Order: sequence, then structure tokens, then C-alpha cells
Amino acid sequence: MKRAPLIAALLGAATVPGFAPFHLFPLPVVTLAGLVLLWQRMPRRRDAALAGFCFGLGYFLAGVSWVYISLHDFGAMPAPLAAALTLAFCAYLALYPALVGLAYHALGARSMFATLAALPALWTLAECLRGTLLTGFSWLELGYSQVPSSPLAGFVPLFGVHGATLLTAFSAALIAHAVQRRNPRVYQACAALLLALWFGGWLLQPVTWTRPAGKPLTVSLIQGNIPQEMKWRADQVAATLDDYRRLVEATRADLVVLPETALPLFLQQVPAAYLDELAAHVRDNHGDLLIGIPEDGVGGDYYNSVLSFGASPTQVYRKSHLVPFGEFVPLRPLFDWFLEAAQIPLGDFTRGTRAPQPLAVAGQQVAVDICYEDAFGAEITRQLPQATLLVNASNVAWFGRSLAPRQHLQISQTRALETGRYMLRATNTGVTAIIDPHGRVGQAAPGFTTAIVSGEVNGYTGATPYVRYGDAPVIALALLLTAVAIWLALRKTAKIRG
Repeated sequence: MKRAPLIAALLGAATVPGFAPFHLFPLPVVTLAGLVLLWQRMPRRRDAALAGFCFGLGYFLAGVSWVYISLHDFGAMPAPLAAALTLAFCAYLALYPALVGLAYHALGARSMFATLAALPALWTLAECLRGTLLTGFSWLELGYSQVPSSPLAGFVPLFGVHGATLLTAFSAALIAHAVQRRNPRVYQACAALLLALWFGGWLLQPVTWTRPAGKPLTVSLIQGNIPQEMKWRADQVAATLDDYRRLVEATRADLVVLPETALPLFLQQVPAAYLDELAAHVRDNHGDLLIGIPEDGVGGDYYNSVLSFGASPTQVYRKSHLVPFGEFVPLRPLFDWFLEAAQIPLGDFTRGTRAPQPLAVAGQQVAVDICYEDAFGAEITRQLPQATLLVNASNVAWFGRSLAPRQHLQISQTRALETGRYMLRATNTGVTAIIDPHGRVGQAAPGFTTAIVSGEVNGYTGATPYVRYGDAPVIALALLLTAVAIWLALRKTAKIRG
């Protein structure tokens, strides 16, 4: 099939509207089913791997090429170099679907077990691997496309986003198997399984796994809308501090949240009188304030931090999952050229503790995470079930008016759904929003506007099945299915040789 690589790339690109901001959640099921049918027609394993790679390249170039904006538009990297690095990054990500294609073909792509069991398992394991290797990049994992509206979202509090990925891939496999067999009985069986799966998820959607704790509290989330190209300019610092002072003083909430690195100074450089003024305002309302401020630590270390001020004692959360080549540079002697080519401020943070504790503020136990960290569900659950409320402080201005802010919002919606807690997102340019425990956006600010998002929320206690058991059940099932598929393939090979 000479056109298979092109068809695969188009299928990959067509998968992206299944995610935010378009939310065409059936689309990834259909496009993945198309890829499975392509794999089944491949004469050789390397052809299947190539088709998987092309699918991945189309998928990630369409979905995450906003990396170019941060490198070139805001990092001042020359356009050819920024484009080449973006292409290389997407090509690396495309290796994971290529590995799935290779393994699926090797296990007997046209067999029922390989399609209905091994394929969903392999895809899920590849996504888990992508979210782990080289510190991980789980953006656009298939399961995110189903949050919050798809019936499959009902399974997210049970099995997390990896479970949603497994079930989405299984749905695609059912469609591909039915098309491949072209048998009325197979059509009926696959349709019945698909209907039962999606109807079961729909029945699970209204189920509440956690319960409100204490009285409701008022919250205000501040979207400062400081242009990224102005944020770190010395001549703009005073104006930024004035803007945030004005916005904080306009609030009357129990909990006020500012974005990641809202104040473009190290904590030690911020005038003490300024912080005292902000703290006094929220203290007068018997409330607390969370501010993103970088900290200059001892021995040259510095941290991407969120600090609390107000009625409660001052506390700090320090980001532990840093963005490679954005917040730290791995293998420094090898990649010093990157720091010279990309003018990224504060590009070498130090990791905070990997066992953080919730901040006791506004009468709640608040699990804070910073920007990219909420793309890792297992890391958010480290502070649960003790935490009653989730807060994400972000600055996605690095990616301009791209798909990234809305994609990030969908990731935060998934974390709320997984944990059964409110998620409060305070961002610099958007999307600042209040997300309820079912993953639905309540109040939200338009992107690239200065705004205060206010509302009333509850803390929640208890634990969803996902909080209790994490990713282990889904990974164990995927490994078991893969092992059985390998055993069946080896037995078939032995019979042929015998």
C-alpha cells in the first residue's frame, strides 16, 4: 500500500479535533480504527511501524507543534532551528505509535485476540511509557479526548486517564474487527459490546465518589494577562506589581489564587511592604492568598514556587516535575548550546520535594500543582485523600493563541474527575476556570483578557477508586493481555514449525 503512510498521517492529524477545544470525542475512536485497519493490511512489520510513525507524526504535528511558538516567538530561537527542533520532538513522540504498530503486527494483527485485547493494551502501555521516559510527556494521551462529555468519562474516577485510553482503544478495536470480518454475527457482537461499554460509562457519569466537607468557601482566581514578551522586562516589573495589587484588592474571597510566577521577581527581591499589603487585604477578609513567585534558595538553587499569605501561616509549595529544556536543561555540558539559542528566563530550576503536603489555607487542605505538573495524574494523587481542594497555577502564555491553553484545561478537567475534587486554575492569559468534581467547567475567563473568576466551591473528602489504587490495575491488565497475546503468538509459531 503505497499510500498507507500518507493515509496514516492524515488519520493522525484528524484525531486532534477529538480533543479540546473542539471536543469531537468520537473522532479518535474512528481514526484509531482506521489505523488498525491499515495495520491489518500491512505485509511486513516494518510497514506497520512506518504507518504508526506517520500516524504519530501527523497527530503530534497537528496537536503539539505549538512548541515552536515558545522556542521562536518567545524564546528568540532562529526560525529554522526552532522548526527543526519542533519536528524532531514530534518525530520522537511518533515513535510510540510506531512501536505499537510493530508489536501489534508481530502478534498477529488479523487475529481476534490481538485486535480486541493486545491492541488496546499495547496502545495504553505506549502512552504510559510516553508519560514516563525522559521525565514524560503525556499531552494528548488518547483518554483525555473523552473528558468531560463522552460516556467513557464515567470510567475516569475508577481507572484514571490510562483506563479511558484503554477503553477508547478497545472501542476502536471493536469497530476495526467488525469491519475486517464483514460478518453479520460479528457486527452484532461488536455493536453489542460497544453499546454496553458506552452505556455503562453513561450510567457511571452521575455517580459521586466523594462528599462535600465543611461549609462552602468563596474563591477568586486572577488572570493577570501579562504579555509573555513583557513579563520579564525590568521596566515592566513595577507595572506588573501594581496590576496584581489592584486585582487582589478587588477581591473579597476566602481564597485568592494568582498564576505561576505571577510576580516576575525572586521572593527575596519583592518589597516586603508589598507582600504585607496583599496579606493584610486578604487577612481583613479572613482569607488567604496563593501567589506564584520564584524563590532564590541556598547554594545557587532556585525554585518555581507558590506561597501562601494571609490569615493562615505562610506556607510554600515547590514544583517537583520540571519541564526539560524549559525549566531545567538535562546533561548540561551536552546541551549548553540550547540555553544560548533559546532566551528562556529562569531555565534551570531546582526540583522541590517529591512528597509534598497540602497547604492548610482558607480552612481547606489545598493540593497545589504548577502548570505542566497536572499532566501527571499519579503525581497529583500524592497529596490525596488528605487534600480537599486542587489548585493549578499556570502560565501557558508561552504558547500564544494556540490549542495549548484549551488542551491544558481539558487535562485539568481530567484531574478533577479522577480525584472527585474541585480544581481551581489560575493562569496568566487563560484558561482561568473553576472546574467541578465531575470535570465540568463552571465559571471561566475568556483568554487573553484581564479577569477575576469568582465563585463558591466546596472542599471534598473521600477517595475515588483511582485515588485508592492509582494506575496499577490498568497497567497490570495491559501487561497481562500483552503477555497472553505473546504466548498465543509463540504457540501459533511453534505449531506452524512443528
